[in-house]
Amino acid sequence: MKIAVDFDGTCVTHEYPNVGKDIGATAALKALAQRGDELILNTMRSGPELEDAVSWFRENGIPLHGVNEDPGQKEWTRSPKVYANLYIDDAALGCPLLMDLSLSQRPFVDWKRVGRLMGL
Repeated sequence: MKIAVDFDGTCVTHEYPNVGKDIGATAALKALAQRGDELILNTMRSGPELEDAVSWFRENGIPLHGVNEDPGQKEWTRSPKVYANLYIDDAALGCPLLMDLSLSQRPFVDWKRVGRLMGL
């Protein structure tokens, strides 16, 4: 399965342009990749801030299939929208969120619930 994953508020707390705090995404993302899912970073970040996000994945040992695109979709579409079977994003309707004021003033993705929903 191709899974598009947002970064700020989804993998880490909202602290753009800096990389936010850990919110528990690493274990779930690694498990998804290990079972064969292809992860695509789908973020509004660009330039050095995008590289910081890509580095976060690399430093946490999480392989990326693509960054802001599914590499294979150019063969069949010119659409700029990232093709994926599933999108995990703190701004997505229905995505389970968690509010922890000790980490952030904004809600972020609840990865324990995401993991259960994904059968991890």
